[in-house]
Amino acid sequence: MNLPSDLPSSIIGASLLVSFSSLSGLFVLWIKPEKLQKIVPYLVALAVGVLLGDAFIHLIPDAVARQGSVSTVCLMTLLGVFVFFVLEKIVRWRHDHTVDFSNQDTNTIQPMAKMNLVGDAIHNFVDGILITGSFLTDPILGVTTAFAIIAHEIPQKIGDVGALIYGGFSPKKAVLYNFYCSLTVVVGAIFTLFLSQIAESSLVFLLPIAAGGFIYIATTDMMPALHEHSSLRNLFGQTAILASGIAFMQSIVVFEQFLLP
Repeated sequence: MNLPSDLPSSIIGASLLVSFSSLSGLFVLWIKPEKLQKIVPYLVALAVGVLLGDAFIHLIPDAVARQGSVSTVCLMTLLGVFVFFVLEKIVRWRHDHTVDFSNQDTNTIQPMAKMNLVGDAIHNFVDGILITGSFLTDPILGVTTAFAIIAHEIPQKIGDVGALIYGGFSPKKAVLYNFYCSLTVVVGAIFTLFLSQIAESSLVFLLPIAAGGFIYIATTDMMPALHEHSSLRNLFGQTAILASGIAFMQSIVVFEQFLLP
């Protein structure tokens, strides 16, 4: 495929812009530790809402539109849940076999945080494919797609930072690792530039698998963490924020209808 000379640089630039949106969680570095400890559970609630909203409102419907078979997409989503179940089993097995000489290691990274990084990396890789595919169709569509992705990435990245801190990362490392994961957007973009046909066809599998991963992480890892904080204030606060995360992802659908042709 002969591409305009400036198109690859535009694609990489847009992908990097999406990656840098992960730094939206940078504000946690300037919050006092005692205050951060109080708001982190609410950031986890936001992450749950955004992950579930992304899975059910964006990833699965997009996969159905591409695949054309609801039952196939449902099976692939279940496969995603199964794959992430196995991955967490491996992560927990390695976690359980880590020798703790001090027996007082308060900085141990929990499996929840590690699984969140894995799921986020896969999702960002898919975003890279979507961005490049849009640019190859029409550069204007590529730009609008990149901005639509940024719009739903910002709340997700803020929630992800909270989940990573809750899972044992320091605020600085949470922001840094979140950014590292976001760079798979660029990897997905480069992959699509070289193998556009394979990359586009792989979306029918990657989208529901990513959705299954998000559903698994949100329901099995993050929701139990929310139940550790069961006061009346937590009940109303976490419920409202979780619902707002879902509502925000739904609002992106309306936003994309105006933004995308």
